[in-house]
Amino acid sequence: MDKNYLKKRLKNGEIVIGTWNIIPSPTLVEAIGSSGLDFIVIDAEHGPTDMETAENLIRAAEVAGMAPIIRVSDNESHLILRALDIGAYGVQVPHVSTKREAELVVEYSKYFPQGKRGLSPFTRAGKFGINASNHTVSSNENTMVIINVEGIEGIKNLKDITTVLGIDVIFIGPYDLSQSLGKPGDVTDSEVINLIKSNVALVKERNLACGSFAKDMKYLEILIDCGVQYITYMVDSAVICHTYRDIKDSFIKIKGE
Repeated sequence: MDKNYLKKRLKNGEIVIGTWNIIPSPTLVEAIGSSGLDFIVIDAEHGPTDMETAENLIRAAEVAGMAPIIRVSDNESHLILRALDIGAYGVQVPHVSTKREAELVVEYSKYFPQGKRGLSPFTRAGKFGINASNHTVSSNENTMVIINVEGIEGIKNLKDITTVLGIDVIFIGPYDLSQSLGKPGDVTDSEVINLIKSNVALVKERNLACGSFAKDMKYLEILIDCGVQYITYMVDSAVICHTYRDIKDSFIKIKGE
């Protein structure tokens, strides 16, 4: 599979949809992929997944034809290195608030001459040495770099952040944004929505894709109207919980309680 297909679709202006993975189950990831979603974000920040498990989740996503992205827990070189070496198609890095922090993400994600990523071609990403001669060039071309701008400081610095070469997607996190505005969890607040809308426009002016999170179909429509291209819809654990709750509620109505 061409690991650059998600990047190509975003560059072509397409809207892609994925979800968050918190449950560390390859079977679940493969089942989600069979739905036709474009990508999945394996959450190593809020979820319990370690790198060994993440590698199997990546395999499951690939089997299902779904691009695997890993959200690392922090903007640290060793975390980004390990996520990419096990075969993630890209990294999503949380809480990037300054231009320098964004530059570090690119440095940690790319090989020379674009960055300073540590090199071992004998990893899964390097096809265990078989792809050694082309590994750095291929990785630099294919690896997606996604940064999360999730607070007021990041929003204030967004214009400078968008000048950093090597970034593919700037992801505006509505929940952390609402919290930084003193309205924790109120992602439908007009101030939150207006900030997302105005900053999506700024990102698009720099020919970058903008991403965000949809908690339901109504919010999905809002994000699309704002111009968001890279959309994560809900979290696997929440989708399962809500779906079975709806089934239970329907069951109670049918049996007449």
